[in-house]
Amino acid sequence: MELLYKNIWIVPVCPFVASMSVGLGLFFFPKATKSLRRICAIVSIFLLSIAMFISFSILSQQIRGNPIHQLLWSWVFFKNISLQIGFLIDPLTSTMLVSVTSVGILVMIYSDSYMSHDQGYVRFFVYLSLFTASMLGLVLSPNLVQIYIFWELVGMCSYLLIGFWFSRPSAANACQKAFITNRVGDFGLLLGILGIYWITGSFDIHDLSERFIELIDNNGVNLFLANICALLLFLGPAAKSAQFPLHVWLPDAMEGPTPISALIHAATMVAAGIFFVARMFNFFEALPFTMNIISWVGGITALLGATIALAQKDLKRGLAYSTMSQPGYMMLALGIGSYRAASSHLITHAYSKALLFLGSGSVIHSMEPIVGYSPEKSQNMSFMGGLRKYMPITGTTFLLGTLSLCGIPPFACFWSKDEILVDSWISSASLGWIAWCTAGLTGFYMFRMYLVTPEGDFRGNLYKNTDKFVSYKSIWGNLQTLYERDKVFLNDSYTFFSNQTGDFDKISGNVFFPSEKIRNKSLNSKKSFDVPLGSERSDNPNEILEDAFVPITREIKIETLLYPKESDNSMLFPLIFLAIPTLSIGFIGVPFFHEGVTSDLLSDLLAPLTGLFHKDNSENLVDFFVKSIPSVSIALGGVFISFFIYGPVSSRDLQKEIDPKTKGFWGCFFNFLSNWSYYRGYIDNLYNVIFIEGTRILSKSICFFDQWIIDGIVNGIGISSFFGGEGMRYGEGGRISSYLFGLIIGNILMLIILIIKNDILQSYEYFTMF
Repeated sequence: MELLYKNIWIVPVCPFVASMSVGLGLFFFPKATKSLRRICAIVSIFLLSIAMFISFSILSQQIRGNPIHQLLWSWVFFKNISLQIGFLIDPLTSTMLVSVTSVGILVMIYSDSYMSHDQGYVRFFVYLSLFTASMLGLVLSPNLVQIYIFWELVGMCSYLLIGFWFSRPSAANACQKAFITNRVGDFGLLLGILGIYWITGSFDIHDLSERFIELIDNNGVNLFLANICALLLFLGPAAKSAQFPLHVWLPDAMEGPTPISALIHAATMVAAGIFFVARMFNFFEALPFTMNIISWVGGITALLGATIALAQKDLKRGLAYSTMSQPGYMMLALGIGSYRAASSHLITHAYSKALLFLGSGSVIHSMEPIVGYSPEKSQNMSFMGGLRKYMPITGTTFLLGTLSLCGIPPFACFWSKDEILVDSWISSASLGWIAWCTAGLTGFYMFRMYLVTPEGDFRGNLYKNTDKFVSYKSIWGNLQTLYERDKVFLNDSYTFFSNQTGDFDKISGNVFFPSEKIRNKSLNSKKSFDVPLGSERSDNPNEILEDAFVPITREIKIETLLYPKESDNSMLFPLIFLAIPTLSIGFIGVPFFHEGVTSDLLSDLLAPLTGLFHKDNSENLVDFFVKSIPSVSIALGGVFISFFIYGPVSSRDLQKEIDPKTKGFWGCFFNFLSNWSYYRGYIDNLYNVIFIEGTRILSKSICFFDQWIIDGIVNGIGISSFFGGEGMRYGEGGRISSYLFGLIIGNILMLIILIIKNDILQSYEYFTMF
């Protein structure tokens, strides 16, 4: 096995070689490379498969108890500075290698079909391979300098992939927003690295942690300075993992292709920040103040992401805020010292979130031919519904990912999230309440997405050929009120109906709903209409019903109706494969009785990492489930509330909306909560006022000062010199008599001034004598 550890460099080099070879071919021979697009994809997948095989071999060796390996080569020697490059292999590294390579290869297989019709197919695989190689290099880095190099490569690749469709203005703006936001964090990270080197004199992670702990024990370092350096160091992972207040880039990152959204949110960019804090855990743990800041940042991020996710109508954006919330849990766990729970949740969340994002991509891929290729339509959950009927595999796997993320046993995220909740209550009651409430909100908004998307009845055909929408804000989301493009006459009648779709009458072509009593009245008869619950009754047949999901039927022909279709096998295979770890990987943290000792696989795996992490394994499985009752109860509470509002238990699906216009305390409360969710907690608006508008005002002020003060002084001197010269020019006649006259007058004036000055001085001396 020593040969395996010595050749660990193959893991990041394989995807890097794939990226460089295909990229150079695309640059120098674009037509030939594009004609071999499938071969380029196969090469990328094959080389990453080699890396995955080695990663699994490394993990198996670590499980068997092999010691930590560190391979180093000299890089720079300059006076007292010595820099080395190499690879660090420990349990944290091995688990991350398996997570990144396994999710990455499934994303590549999925992308082969998802991006098959895109002109940038080959370019996408170049970026994808480079992104994976950068993350693998970061995971294997043994020192801060090497981590920073790969850290910047990860940021560059995310910029390229988020802005992959750069011709779309929203995508171009999103990648710039992500790049600039991460530059703030990366600048803090760079300052923190330099500060830590100044304190400890080392870049090596293990050496600097040991030296720093010794300095703390011997009072050899200023705690204020140490905390400042640690907080600057924390800025980097806070931005990468979208932690408050540097989280604003993450929802807009959905402008990239869905496969890359899965990779960013599951195993690479967002996971990089959590991995970095876990890698530097020994260093941070020596500073209680910094650990407290980390825990509260994580708690606020988790709760903020969950509250904003309540009212999202965009499927991918809702999952993005879920991604913001779950790494918040991990940061909270790391801040309170629960290293084991954070590491476990990092792995379980990776597979669950990859499954959800790839499932959403399958849904979007099937919706695009029906509602159009604009993200505002193909990703809008208002246009979906009933997809499990047409896409059973996608719907079922999406349900599994939803159950896991909600923390429902026995799915993967239950085991890790429950442990975070228990440790949060032990650490602080405030953090415990935050984590507990976030778990309930997670159950609600995740099942809201599931019930509105795969469940119910399909609504996509009712939105075809519409060109104008009016948003109706609600605590549960933004529903759409549909205007007719043209007046539609169906058998001289208007039909009003609820948001539930129904069967089509093959004779008249009208829509009939088994769950609604529909009354059609002729235009010639008395105008009386049955309207959905929550709408005002009106005698005007042309009036738009605000609370109806689709208030007026359209003339829809049977032969023109389109329905979603299940994705092809290359997209379904990753979904089915990801469903396996979503179901089973959480069991690595389940306590079991072995040789008279209660233990679990995860604790045994992390035990060699350091002796500072201690996990009490005295409890058995029954005690574990008893302690998990509160966390499961709040998650199920959120699920049942969502089911009551959106599921078949409710009388009319989305009609039981809580109207934010309702008067009274609850009306004001729900109105505030609705606006809070819809406007992203007003944080984007606040940043717009402070940073964008503030920068513009400051720029205009500086421009005014420069133009009228600085340039005014210079220009004033120039203008006065000009006019003075012009005046003197007219005074020059070329006659000597005029010059002599001016000289005499000047001398007389000078003489008068001197006489007056002497008189004044003599008078002053006279008065001073007395």
